[in-house]
Amino acid sequence: MDTKHIRIKDYNYDLPDERIAKFPLPQRDQSKLLVYNHGDISQDVFTNITRYLPQGALMVFNNTKVIQARLHFRKDTGSLIEIFLLEPALPADYEQMFQTTNACSWYCMVGNLKKWKTGALTTIVDIPGQPPVTLTAERDLSCDTALKIDFKWRGDDKLSFAELIDKVGELPIPPYLNRNTQESDKTTYQTVYSKVKGSVAAPTAGLHFTQRVLSDIDQHGIDREELTLHVGAGTFKPVKSDEIEGHAMHTEYVSVRLSTLEKLLKHNCEAIAVGTTSVRTLESLYYMGCKVMADANIALEKLHVNQWEPYAPTAINIKPAEAIGQLIAYMQRNNLPTLHSSTQIIIAPGYNYKIVKRLVTNFHQPQSTLLLLVSAFVGGNWKNIYRYALDNDFRFLSYGDSSILIP
Repeated sequence: MDTKHIRIKDYNYDLPDERIAKFPLPQRDQSKLLVYNHGDISQDVFTNITRYLPQGALMVFNNTKVIQARLHFRKDTGSLIEIFLLEPALPADYEQMFQTTNACSWYCMVGNLKKWKTGALTTIVDIPGQPPVTLTAERDLSCDTALKIDFKWRGDDKLSFAELIDKVGELPIPPYLNRNTQESDKTTYQTVYSKVKGSVAAPTAGLHFTQRVLSDIDQHGIDREELTLHVGAGTFKPVKSDEIEGHAMHTEYVSVRLSTLEKLLKHNCEAIAVGTTSVRTLESLYYMGCKVMADANIALEKLHVNQWEPYAPTAINIKPAEAIGQLIAYMQRNNLPTLHSSTQIIIAPGYNYKIVKRLVTNFHQPQSTLLLLVSAFVGGNWKNIYRYALDNDFRFLSYGDSSILIP
């Protein structure tokens, strides 16, 4: 199959608005669970997911945490300007960014941009028991590749940017929910194991897990590991080209501990992925290992996985254990306890999965790159799965029901 020439219209289906879950269930682990097992389709309740997880397997979770990325400013004219944080600019490292005080810069999307040509925007942040903080935002007009915003705040020299946006920002729930963010979303739109701030969208397959389910997984002898992929707004970017070759995948930043790679190697480089973000990270690690195989002294920034790299006829094709072993050796040589890299990988029919053997995921939008990923995983059998879900009253998208796919 020539993956680049896949027509996105072949991955369309009718999704009525009433099937999109606008809010989560009161108990997140009581969602329906569609079970796709070697072509057979049935249903269960999510709390029973361990029935479909082999003892001794490795289950991988994305521990990213959604930030309150929407910032609102009002001009003197009364115009409302919304700034949506996308990616750190200065400092570029996520961890450093959230610890910074007084000033930082981000690449952003801006709502009502035509009303903001020049000049600084200002808002006052009231923090109980502390002096008010003045936050200003100014466009960096010297940056011509993206919309870069410089932020400065004064009034509390110890206030970090992480604390600031927790006070003034709004959680960015998905646009297809067609509603305003509510206070409850601050809890329900985070996984119970979220730790590392940086995402502007939740890894929603993980929203079904509770401490009860995680304890059950442990009791069944299933290993759990965490990695980090910060989900960007590009996850909602529709495919507008007729063929997917014309769709540019967004860059996502990943962080994986050396101990996680060592654990993966002990499990013969086979994993159960919780969510498409875990899939993209795990599969990207394989290609990073291939790069090290080709050049043992490769610069860290060149480990980035490009969109079409897995489909190149000249791509190195080695066994997963060898690729992960190469990556482990690279990290050890360079004294890297954690690998910080990035990926633009697109996974679509024609892709050959290297590491992920089972997938826990929600039901995705029509004509989306996430649906392409699922189709590749189930050998093109996505239509039967989605037809079953629609015929059996499953709830769709971020707050919807779950599935476990065993190809």
